[in-house]
This record gives sequence, C-alpha cells and structure tokens, in this order.
Amino acid sequence: MTKIVPVVMAGGSGTRLWPLSRKMFPKQFLSLVNSTTMFQDTLSRLQGNEFSVGLPIIVCNDEHRFIVAEQLRETSITSQAIILEPVGRNTAPAVALAALDAIEKGDDPLLLVLAADHVIRDDETFRKAVVKASTAAQAGKLVTFGIVPRGPETGYGYIKAKASTEQLAPVETFVEKPDLETAKAYLASGDYFWNSGMFLFKASSYLAELKRHQPAILGAVEKAYAGKQADLDFTRLDVEAFKACPDDSIDYAVMEKTDNAAMIGLDAGWSDVGSWSSLWEESEHDAQGNVCRGDVFVHDASNNLLFSDHKMIAALGVEDLVVVDTPDAVMVSRKDKVQEVKQIVKQLEKQDRSEAHFHREVARPWGCYDSIDMGERFQVKRITVKPGAKLSLQMHHHRAEHWIVVSGTALVTIGDKERMLSENESTYIPIGMTHRLENPGVLPLEMIEVQSGSYLGEDDIVRFDDTYGRS
Repeated sequence: MTKIVPVVMAGGSGTRLWPLSRKMFPKQFLSLVNSTTMFQDTLSRLQGNEFSVGLPIIVCNDEHRFIVAEQLRETSITSQAIILEPVGRNTAPAVALAALDAIEKGDDPLLLVLAADHVIRDDETFRKAVVKASTAAQAGKLVTFGIVPRGPETGYGYIKAKASTEQLAPVETFVEKPDLETAKAYLASGDYFWNSGMFLFKASSYLAELKRHQPAILGAVEKAYAGKQADLDFTRLDVEAFKACPDDSIDYAVMEKTDNAAMIGLDAGWSDVGSWSSLWEESEHDAQGNVCRGDVFVHDASNNLLFSDHKMIAALGVEDLVVVDTPDAVMVSRKDKVQEVKQIVKQLEKQDRSEAHFHREVARPWGCYDSIDMGERFQVKRITVKPGAKLSLQMHHHRAEHWIVVSGTALVTIGDKERMLSENESTYIPIGMTHRLENPGVLPLEMIEVQSGSYLGEDDIVRFDDTYGRS
C-alpha cells in the first residue's frame, strides 16, 4: 500500500474573515463549519483505508506553534515535525522544508500538500482521487488536484487540462483569476478547473524541479534547514538563512514551469472558505436562507449570515447582510462587499490597533486569558490554566497583581514562598516580586487577575524560567 505523508500548510493569516479570524488566531484554527477546526478537519479526512498515511509534517508561523500543538493533542494525532517559519516566504519554500525533512527521516515518500483552511465535504471521494493520482506521482509526476467548477468563479485561479475525475492528464497551462466573462468562457469549454493548491508528488521529485527552476529558493531553504534546532516538539530554522530565501508560491516557482505537471479532476465539495459570503454558501440555511450561529433571533429577514460568539443578535427586515459579533468588535457588511473587509484590517494596522492581530481572549500554551475590563491604570483578566500547566516564573516592573481563584486549585509562588489557593481565596503580588502560577489539579483553574500600575502592556514581563521556552 502506498505510503503518503501529509504536508499541512498552516501559516496563513486569514484576514478576509475578520473579526473572527485574527492574525494571531487565524481561520484555520477556528471551528467555522462544524465542531472541529479546519486544521483538525484537514488531518482527520485522511484517516481511511485507501492508503497508508504517515505522520503529518506541519509548516506554520512561529507565533502559532502552541495552537498547532494543542489542536494536534486534541485529535490524538502525532506529527512527524512541526516546522516553524520565522518569516513568511510563501508555499514553495515551505514545501521544500517538508521535503527535506521527509528525506532526512530516511525515506522518499509521496507528499500530499494541503492547505489547513479548506473544506472538503466528500472525504471518501477525495481519498479515492489521491489513490488515482499516486501511481503517476510515484513515477515522478507532480500532480495537482483541479476542482470541477460549480460556476464562473472569479475568485480562483484556473488550470487548463483535458482531465476528468477518472484519469490524469498533462497540465496545459495555469491562469490567473479571470474576469466574469472569461470565467464563463472557461466554464463553457469544459477544459478548465479551479486551482485548489493541493498537490501530490515524491519529495525528491519536487526538490529536483525546484533546483531546476528556482535554485536560489532551494539553496536558501537547504541552508536554513541545515541550521535547524529542536525546541520542545518544534523545529526552528536558521533565521537569517530563511529570511534570505526568495518569496514565491509553488505555482509560480515550479508548477507553471515544469513539464512534469499533471492534473486530476476533483468533485468533492471543495471550498477555500475565502470570505464570509463563501462561508454562507457552505453553511446550513434556515427556510429564509439565513445562516445563524450563536444567540440569534430573526424576523422577516432573509439570506443573511448572522454570527455571534458574545452578544445576542436580532435581525429585522434585512437581507443579504453579514453581521459578525465578537467580544471586542462587530462587523456589518453587505454580502457582495465582504471581500473588502481587508481594507478595515489595513486601517486597524495603520492605527496600531490590537484588534487587527488579537482576540480579546488570547491563547497561551498554558491556557488562555480574556481581558474583560481595562482603564487608565487597571486591567481585569479572566485566566484559565490547563491541568498540569504553569505560567513562567516572572516579574513586572510597572504593575502589581491581585489573584482570586474562582474554581480549581492554584499553586502560587511569590518570592521564595509557595502556597496553595482554593476557590474564593486570593493573594497579592507587589511590583518587582518574582511569581509563578501553576495548576496542580486535574480540572481547569479559573482565576480573576486584577492588575494595577502605570503601565499594563504584555511586554512588561521579565521571564526567569519558562516550561515553553519563551524568552
């Protein structure tokens, strides 16, 4: 049975689904279409009997490493490697990193390159397409999966090939996102497919083609990988070598230049969920065409997407709207304008607003915290610490803290003293005092932290010891 190693590209920022997706917690790590995240769905859809699946290789941003590790843990899936990109350099270098890692492990497997944020409704059909593509990939072909188009979509690139869902064919050409009239002509011809960005090839085949067409990328990636270091479960690269790598996609760097490209058609309910309107299309609707998530009430409203993870939304007499409520932002748009949400994100970044990057609830390797109130000289956080987890041993130059245990048990270190706190007990940490918080129990620890001082930024943390290797 053919051994296939999944390579999951998990480095996107997902700004087109703001405010639910933020740069520090983008859409691939969110539960948008079901109870599991898109990243977890990408891994689980490979669990079938059609082929032998090796341990996945994950390539992600350094900032997302603990999110990836936690979501892998939740699925009980072990990775072969979690490779951390210090900077984004697009998909061609990322796939090269995975190929080098696979070969270094003593094998030359087929690599199934997948984005972490796509929806595929028919997992069995997808796996069968992978099996059909594997023979050609084993023979040295670089196989891409072309999506059978459902309409004249202008938001996707296209692949021209006389392929079908039953057999592969050589790729004639890749084309950019077309205008509407061109997309209609593509659809009428029957020879064009949406470019899914999914690939299957031998690790050595990809590296050989990359060396042939973009040797500068391969050279920089090899140098960055040669200088790698292990950090817990993660693989860190030589930062300066990777920064010197050219930025290019696998399409531009290899697939559009190689004469070894082949394509198989795929009709399995694929979507890249690239906007709020596409999420509306992929979701279940009520009788009036509304998609409602969270605490939502509608009256005389139709074809809306109403998404709340915080407050109640009531929609009256409106249609074709997208309303997304989060604890720190509300976005309202016509469905045909949602692609322009990135302009809002650009404005937020220009004004250095935290809402462009962070949710109010911020994930940490030990749990999370939620900033529930803030003033000029105070901040109130709700802190959740996972069982067995602990924060770094740290101190602050500008703030003091009060900790109140709401539920669970806390082991608190202040200076050279330790004490246990139970529900409804509290403690005080003066400015400049070293301290640490730990959950020694088997249930989550819930706490309220009240900070007071002249400066309350997250960069006022001096770490002396940290389980998770953060500086």
